[in-house]
Amino acid sequence: MSAQRSEPARVLVAGIGNIFLGDDGFGVEAVQRLARVPLPPGVETVDTGVRGVHLAYQLLDGYDTVILLDATRRGAPPGTVHVIDASQQPAEAGPVAVDGHRMTPDAVLALLDTLSAGTGGRRPDRILVVGCEPACLDEGIGLSAPVAAALDEAAATVLALVGAPVAG
Repeated sequence: MSAQRSEPARVLVAGIGNIFLGDDGFGVEAVQRLARVPLPPGVETVDTGVRGVHLAYQLLDGYDTVILLDATRRGAPPGTVHVIDASQQPAEAGPVAVDGHRMTPDAVLALLDTLSAGTGGRRPDRILVVGCEPACLDEGIGLSAPVAAALDEAAATVLALVGAPVAG
């Protein structure tokens, strides 16, 4: 018989993006919606914005699962919500360029192995990206209509992933 875990799994839901670049603010808007609804024990939300290096260090703080919300180009129509399992992403070859204002989820994840070796922190077991296909990443505040319309679907997707009831 295996030992049962007495405390709930630690889950971090992080919104990533630059609100001054149109649809790049998707992750920030989505995590702000989630911060206003009841979440299961052990689930935390954080608006990371453009603070990618800070997020990389935070990911090593003993989380079992991390869900990153971000605008993600995958070639689908704008507003399409994607779930990407980034748990087994291979580390990029060579050093990662650290630019605090351009830290994509890929760059943040590439830093994890280096940071964990230096800090003794533990990489999360499961890393998911709930991404939304952007329509416009030009300078300007506010989401395009298709991306704004996808916020409810993205929030419902995250709630399902963390085992929270989805209002409907």
